[in-house]
Amino acid sequence: MTGPGQRSYREGMNAKLGDRLILEGTHVGDRRRVGIVIELRHQDGTPPYVVRWLDDGHEALVFPGSDARIETAHSAV
Repeated sequence: MTGPGQRSYREGMNAKLGDRLILEGTHVGDRRRVGIVIELRHQDGTPPYVVRWLDDGHEALVFPGSDARIETAHSAV
């Protein structure tokens, strides 16, 4: 379930620079990962994204799955 300012993958994932990509753990004990979208590969904001993970600063090209959602930059305070 998503709240205000959040878009789930199933609704059509579109991100902008600075948005947060949130990956929920899919198994018991999996942790949630949060990253900042730092590069878009498509002008329409569809995946994949280059993301900088907040937990370790690693940058990666991410093809988000159904467990992912976007939190817009202005709502991620």
